[in-house]
Amino acid sequence: MKRQLKQKIKEDELRSGIEHAAVWTRGHADEVKIVALVVVVVGAIAGGLTTWQSHRRQEAERSITEAQTIFDAPVAGEAPEGGPPPAGTVYPSPAEKYRKAQEAFDGVAKKYGNSSVGLRARYYAALSRMETGDTAGAVKELEDLAGRRDGDLLVPGLARLALAEAHRQRGEVDKAIAAYRQIIDDASATVPRDHALMRLASLLEEQKRTKEAGESYRRLSQDFPQSVYATEARRRADSLDPSARG
Repeated sequence: MKRQLKQKIKEDELRSGIEHAAVWTRGHADEVKIVALVVVVVGAIAGGLTTWQSHRRQEAERSITEAQTIFDAPVAGEAPEGGPPPAGTVYPSPAEKYRKAQEAFDGVAKKYGNSSVGLRARYYAALSRMETGDTAGAVKELEDLAGRRDGDLLVPGLARLALAEAHRQRGEVDKAIAAYRQIIDDASATVPRDHALMRLASLLEEQKRTKEAGESYRRLSQDFPQSVYATEARRRADSLDPSARG
């Protein structure tokens, strides 16, 4: 009996609530219409914004892919003799290819700013500048990218490695060594630290800094035993300092 009474009370409360809501809705019809309209408009705006953002991302990826195609395009005379002709545009010289690539990447960077695509475009534009001989311009851009600590950290990592290579090309040995070591000693680095260590060791060897080179090769083989460079690093370390062979 008590159970039935409780159930009856719940049903009466529900019915009463529905009736009150209906009465309130009839008495505030205009307000209800406005709220409903606002909900519809907000939903439409949100849906439109999502569609626009998706379209913009697709357009950005398409643009940088087109620029990347230029960057990776073949140059006349580079194809092996007797092989099939290269597909796509073949540029008459590396300078012409990288000049075109730089223009394309600059356009993407200008349009997409600090987005992930925009930063990647800036990075490749810097690499293109380096290939055309504008090392100073490339270094300036890479330094700016390498110093970024917001958003996607892959591009700053790549920029730091490219910056080390740029210093190396310019004969700025101490700067190159410092840049390599900064990557190697950063456990959170987004680029392969074993690659940076191999490049450092080879630079030290070129500079006849045999002891440091051997230590760097040895460190690579010990700290990164699964690296594709490990076997060669171990061989070079043994060659430079046979007494340290473990």
